[in-house]
Amino acid sequence: MPAPCHYLLIDDSPTDRLLAEEAFEHVGLDCSLTTVEGGRQALDHLRSATVQPDVILLDINMPGMSGFEVLEELKRDPVFRLIPVVMLTTSSARSDVTRAYSLHASSYLVKSLVLGEFLAQVEAFLKYWQANRVSDAQ
Repeated sequence: MPAPCHYLLIDDSPTDRLLAEEAFEHVGLDCSLTTVEGGRQALDHLRSATVQPDVILLDINMPGMSGFEVLEELKRDPVFRLIPVVMLTTSSARSDVTRAYSLHASSYLVKSLVLGEFLAQVEAFLKYWQANRVSDAQ
């Protein structure tokens, strides 16, 4: 049986963080979710964490430091560069998708605004990343 997966969600919306926490609990897979509300807090958390996340979920539109700026910072740092980063956002703008992939995001997921569909997205996401963990291959 694989070890539990650890996820980090970076999102400035308290509602979206709570919804993600509830969705993770609902799915019931062996995983943990840590949430932070902004880019600077996320970088501070990562630099002080004893266990790094297997996957980072990153919102784009945040005050202070945008998701794109966080992604750039993560991919510049040799310690965090290989952690998969999934952009989890409400933006389906082609320019945002293109920019995310040009900055080496691993995936781009447009959040469904319908609860049942969002739960299905989270379940599919968790199953995929549980089966395709980068940390298991190292």
